[in-house]
Amino acid sequence: MMIHPLLPKLRQLKLSGMALTLDLRAVQARDQGLGPLEFFALLLDDELERRDQGRLARRLAQSGCDGHKALARFDFAAAPGVNRSVIQELSSCAFVARHENVLLVGPTGVGKSHLGHALGLEALKRGLRVLARSTNRLLAELHAGRANGTHHRLLARVLNVDLLILDDFGLQPLTAQGIQDLYDIIAERYEHGSILITSNRAFEEWPPLFNNDLLASAALDRLTHHAHVITIRGQSYRQTSRRKEALTTALSSSPESASE
Repeated sequence: MMIHPLLPKLRQLKLSGMALTLDLRAVQARDQGLGPLEFFALLLDDELERRDQGRLARRLAQSGCDGHKALARFDFAAAPGVNRSVIQELSSCAFVARHENVLLVGPTGVGKSHLGHALGLEALKRGLRVLARSTNRLLAELHAGRANGTHHRLLARVLNVDLLILDDFGLQPLTAQGIQDLYDIIAERYEHGSILITSNRAFEEWPPLFNNDLLASAALDRLTHHAHVITIRGQSYRQTSRRKEALTTALSSSPESASE
Protein backbone atom coordinates (compact mmCIF):
# COMPACT_ATOMS: atom_id res chain seq x y z
CA MET A 1 0.00 0.00 0.00
CA MET A 2 1.31 3.43 -0.98
CA ILE A 3 1.92 5.90 1.83
CA HIS A 4 0.59 9.36 1.04
CA PRO A 5 3.53 11.82 0.90
CA LEU A 6 1.64 14.27 3.14
CA LEU A 7 1.35 11.82 6.04
CA PRO A 8 4.87 12.28 7.52
CA LYS A 9 4.48 16.05 7.34
CA LEU A 10 1.08 15.99 9.03
CA ARG A 11 2.46 13.80 11.81
CA GLN A 12 5.49 16.05 12.20
CA LEU A 13 3.13 19.01 12.64
CA LYS A 14 1.04 16.91 15.09
CA LEU A 15 -2.02 17.16 12.87
CA SER A 16 -3.16 13.64 13.65
CA GLY A 17 -6.82 14.41 12.94
CA MET A 18 -5.93 15.26 9.38
CA ALA A 19 -3.54 12.34 9.09
CA LEU A 20 -6.19 9.84 10.20
CA THR A 21 -8.71 10.89 7.56
CA LEU A 22 -6.38 11.94 4.74
CA ASP A 23 -6.95 8.84 2.59
CA LEU A 24 -10.72 8.93 3.16
CA ARG A 25 -10.95 12.63 2.29
CA ALA A 26 -8.73 12.18 -0.77
CA VAL A 27 -11.10 9.52 -2.12
CA GLN A 28 -14.09 11.71 -1.26
CA ALA A 29 -12.55 14.69 -3.05
CA ARG A 30 -11.86 12.59 -6.14
CA ASP A 31 -15.32 10.97 -6.24
CA GLN A 32 -17.21 14.22 -5.60
CA GLY A 33 -14.98 16.43 -7.71
CA LEU A 34 -14.06 18.70 -4.82
CA GLY A 35 -11.64 21.54 -5.37
CA PRO A 36 -8.42 21.99 -3.36
CA LEU A 37 -9.97 24.45 -0.90
CA GLU A 38 -12.99 22.20 -0.26
CA PHE A 39 -10.67 19.23 0.28
CA PHE A 40 -8.54 21.28 2.67
CA ALA A 41 -11.62 22.51 4.56
CA LEU A 42 -12.72 18.93 5.19
CA LEU A 43 -9.30 18.06 6.59
CA LEU A 44 -9.35 21.13 8.83
CA ASP A 45 -12.77 20.16 10.17
CA ASP A 46 -11.41 16.69 10.99
CA GLU A 47 -8.48 18.18 12.88
CA LEU A 48 -10.66 20.61 14.82
CA GLU A 49 -13.08 17.82 15.75
CA ARG A 50 -10.24 15.60 16.98
CA ARG A 51 -8.86 18.43 19.11
CA ASP A 52 -12.31 19.21 20.53
CA GLN A 53 -12.75 15.56 21.45
CA GLY A 54 -9.31 15.49 23.05
CA ARG A 55 -10.04 18.59 25.13
CA LEU A 56 -13.40 17.16 26.21
CA ALA A 57 -11.77 13.88 27.22
CA ARG A 58 -9.19 15.72 29.33
CA ARG A 59 -11.80 17.96 30.98
CA LEU A 60 -13.95 14.92 31.69
CA ALA A 61 -11.07 13.08 33.35
CA GLN A 62 -10.21 16.12 35.47
CA SER A 63 -13.81 16.86 36.45
CA GLY A 64 -14.69 13.63 38.21
CA CYS A 65 -17.92 13.30 36.24
CA ASP A 66 -18.99 9.81 35.24
CA GLY A 67 -18.89 9.72 31.45
CA HIS A 68 -21.36 6.82 31.38
CA LYS A 69 -24.09 8.89 33.05
CA ALA A 70 -25.06 10.84 29.97
CA LEU A 71 -28.51 12.35 29.70
CA ALA A 72 -29.24 10.15 26.68
CA ARG A 73 -28.77 7.10 28.90
CA PHE A 74 -31.21 8.22 31.57
CA ASP A 75 -34.38 6.11 31.58
CA PHE A 76 -37.15 8.66 32.06
CA ALA A 77 -39.75 5.90 31.67
CA ALA A 78 -38.34 4.11 34.72
CA ALA A 79 -38.31 7.36 36.72
CA PRO A 80 -41.78 8.86 36.28
CA GLY A 81 -41.13 11.30 39.13
CA VAL A 82 -38.62 13.19 36.98
CA ASN A 83 -39.96 16.13 34.98
CA ARG A 84 -38.30 15.59 31.63
CA SER A 85 -38.95 19.10 30.31
CA VAL A 86 -37.30 20.68 33.38
CA ILE A 87 -34.21 18.50 32.97
CA GLN A 88 -34.02 19.26 29.25
CA GLU A 89 -34.16 22.97 30.03
CA LEU A 90 -31.39 22.63 32.61
CA SER A 91 -29.28 20.70 30.09
CA SER A 92 -28.83 23.93 28.12
CA CYS A 93 -26.66 25.02 31.08
CA ALA A 94 -28.13 28.52 31.00
CA PHE A 95 -28.45 28.19 34.79
CA VAL A 96 -24.64 28.02 35.01
CA ALA A 97 -24.26 31.27 33.09
CA ARG A 98 -26.74 32.84 35.52
CA HIS A 99 -24.86 31.41 38.55
CA GLU A 100 -27.97 29.56 39.70
CA ASN A 101 -27.99 26.40 41.80
CA VAL A 102 -29.73 23.04 41.28
CA LEU A 103 -30.88 20.96 44.25
CA LEU A 104 -31.95 17.39 43.44
CA VAL A 105 -33.76 15.76 46.36
CA GLY A 106 -35.38 12.34 46.57
CA PRO A 107 -35.09 8.80 47.90
CA THR A 108 -32.27 6.45 47.00
CA GLY A 109 -32.26 5.06 43.48
CA VAL A 110 -34.48 7.55 41.65
CA GLY A 111 -31.67 8.87 39.47
CA LYS A 112 -30.40 11.98 41.28
CA SER A 113 -26.70 11.21 40.84
CA HIS A 114 -27.19 10.20 37.22
CA LEU A 115 -28.94 13.48 36.46
CA GLY A 116 -26.32 15.46 38.35
CA HIS A 117 -23.47 13.92 36.39
CA ALA A 118 -25.45 14.20 33.15
CA LEU A 119 -25.83 17.96 33.65
CA GLY A 120 -22.12 18.09 34.43
CA LEU A 121 -21.36 16.38 31.11
CA GLU A 122 -23.55 18.88 29.27
CA ALA A 123 -21.60 21.70 30.91
CA LEU A 124 -18.30 20.11 29.88
CA LYS A 125 -19.48 19.85 26.27
CA ARG A 126 -20.03 23.60 26.35
CA GLY A 127 -16.48 24.26 27.50
CA LEU A 128 -17.44 25.00 31.10
CA ARG A 129 -15.27 24.02 34.06
CA VAL A 130 -16.83 21.30 36.23
CA LEU A 131 -15.82 19.55 39.44
CA ALA A 132 -17.88 16.60 40.70
CA ARG A 133 -17.33 14.89 44.04
CA SER A 134 -19.34 13.22 46.75
CA THR A 135 -19.79 15.80 49.49
CA ASN A 136 -17.87 13.85 52.09
CA ARG A 137 -15.03 13.00 49.74
CA LEU A 138 -14.51 16.65 48.81
CA LEU A 139 -14.54 17.77 52.44
CA ALA A 140 -12.12 14.96 53.33
CA GLU A 141 -9.78 16.05 50.52
CA LEU A 142 -9.86 19.63 51.76
CA HIS A 143 -9.10 18.46 55.29
CA ALA A 144 -6.21 16.26 54.11
CA GLY A 145 -4.93 19.15 52.02
CA ARG A 146 -4.20 21.15 55.15
CA ALA A 147 -1.61 18.53 56.09
CA ASN A 148 -0.05 17.84 52.69
CA GLY A 149 0.03 21.37 51.31
CA THR A 150 -2.64 20.95 48.62
CA HIS A 151 -5.47 22.73 50.45
CA HIS A 152 -5.02 26.14 48.84
CA ARG A 153 -4.86 24.71 45.30
CA LEU A 154 -7.90 22.47 45.77
CA LEU A 155 -9.95 25.19 47.43
CA ALA A 156 -9.13 27.59 44.59
CA ARG A 157 -10.39 25.03 42.10
CA VAL A 158 -13.56 24.40 44.12
CA LEU A 159 -14.30 28.11 44.21
CA ASN A 160 -13.42 28.86 40.59
CA VAL A 161 -15.08 26.10 38.56
CA ASP A 162 -18.23 27.10 36.71
CA LEU A 163 -20.24 24.18 38.13
CA LEU A 164 -19.54 22.39 41.41
CA ILE A 165 -21.41 19.09 41.84
CA LEU A 166 -21.77 17.82 45.42
CA ASP A 167 -23.25 14.34 45.40
CA ASP A 168 -24.91 12.53 48.32
CA PHE A 169 -25.16 15.50 50.67
CA GLY A 170 -26.27 14.31 54.10
CA LEU A 171 -25.46 10.66 53.45
CA GLN A 172 -22.81 10.70 56.19
CA PRO A 173 -22.40 12.96 59.25
CA LEU A 174 -20.28 16.07 58.75
CA THR A 175 -17.36 16.92 60.99
CA ALA A 176 -17.13 20.36 62.59
CA GLN A 177 -14.37 21.30 60.14
CA GLY A 178 -16.38 19.87 57.27
CA ILE A 179 -19.40 21.96 58.20
CA GLN A 180 -17.29 25.11 58.27
CA ASP A 181 -15.63 24.26 54.94
CA LEU A 182 -19.00 23.56 53.33
CA TYR A 183 -20.42 26.84 54.56
CA ASP A 184 -17.37 28.73 53.27
CA ILE A 185 -17.74 27.11 49.84
CA ILE A 186 -21.43 27.99 49.66
CA ALA A 187 -20.81 31.56 50.82
CA GLU A 188 -17.86 32.16 48.46
CA ARG A 189 -19.64 30.73 45.42
CA TYR A 190 -22.90 32.59 46.11
CA GLU A 191 -23.83 34.51 42.94
CA HIS A 192 -20.37 33.73 41.50
CA GLY A 193 -20.65 30.05 40.56
CA SER A 194 -23.30 27.35 40.37
CA ILE A 195 -23.62 24.47 42.82
CA LEU A 196 -25.54 21.29 42.07
CA ILE A 197 -26.37 19.18 45.13
CA THR A 198 -27.99 15.75 45.27
CA SER A 199 -29.41 14.41 48.52
CA ASN A 200 -31.63 11.56 49.66
CA ARG A 201 -32.70 13.63 52.66
CA ALA A 202 -35.87 15.68 52.53
CA PHE A 203 -35.14 19.38 52.28
CA GLU A 204 -36.49 20.08 55.77
CA GLU A 205 -33.86 17.66 57.13
CA TRP A 206 -30.96 19.76 55.85
CA PRO A 207 -30.69 22.38 58.65
CA PRO A 208 -29.79 19.88 61.43
CA LEU A 209 -26.92 18.55 59.27
CA PHE A 210 -25.03 21.80 59.92
CA ASN A 211 -25.37 21.36 63.70
CA ASN A 212 -25.61 25.14 63.98
CA ASP A 213 -28.87 27.01 63.43
CA LEU A 214 -27.28 30.29 62.34
CA LEU A 215 -24.82 28.59 59.99
CA ALA A 216 -27.58 26.41 58.54
CA SER A 217 -29.86 29.39 57.97
CA ALA A 218 -27.13 31.41 56.24
CA ALA A 219 -25.98 28.48 54.08
CA LEU A 220 -29.46 27.39 52.99
CA ASP A 221 -30.54 30.95 52.32
CA ARG A 222 -27.67 31.30 49.83
CA LEU A 223 -28.21 27.85 48.34
CA THR A 224 -31.91 28.30 47.69
CA HIS A 225 -31.71 31.86 46.39
CA HIS A 226 -31.62 31.65 42.58
CA ALA A 227 -32.06 27.86 42.83
CA HIS A 228 -33.95 25.16 40.96
CA VAL A 229 -35.25 22.80 43.67
CA ILE A 230 -36.29 19.48 42.14
CA THR A 231 -37.93 16.88 44.38
CA ILE A 232 -38.03 13.45 42.74
CA ARG A 233 -40.59 10.99 44.06
CA GLY A 234 -40.99 7.34 43.27
CA GLN A 235 -39.46 3.95 43.82
CA SER A 236 -35.84 3.07 43.21
CA TYR A 237 -35.58 2.11 39.56
CA ARG A 238 -32.49 0.10 40.44
CA GLN A 239 -34.67 -2.10 42.67
CA THR A 240 -37.38 -2.17 40.02
CA SER A 241 -34.82 -3.26 37.45
CA ARG A 242 -33.54 -6.01 39.77
CA ARG A 243 -37.08 -7.30 40.31
CA LYS A 244 -37.70 -7.37 36.56
CA GLU A 245 -34.43 -9.26 36.01
CA ALA A 246 -35.31 -11.74 38.77
CA LEU A 247 -38.76 -12.29 37.25
CA THR A 248 -37.28 -12.80 33.78
CA THR A 249 -34.78 -15.31 35.18
CA ALA A 250 -37.51 -17.15 37.07
CA LEU A 251 -39.72 -17.36 34.00
CA SER A 252 -36.90 -18.55 31.76
CA SER A 253 -36.00 -21.34 34.20
CA SER A 254 -39.59 -22.48 34.87
CA PRO A 255 -40.63 -26.01 33.75
CA GLU A 256 -43.04 -24.56 31.17
CA SER A 257 -40.21 -22.53 29.63
CA ALA A 258 -37.81 -25.48 29.69
CA SER A 259 -40.30 -27.76 27.91
CA GLU A 260 -40.80 -25.41 24.98
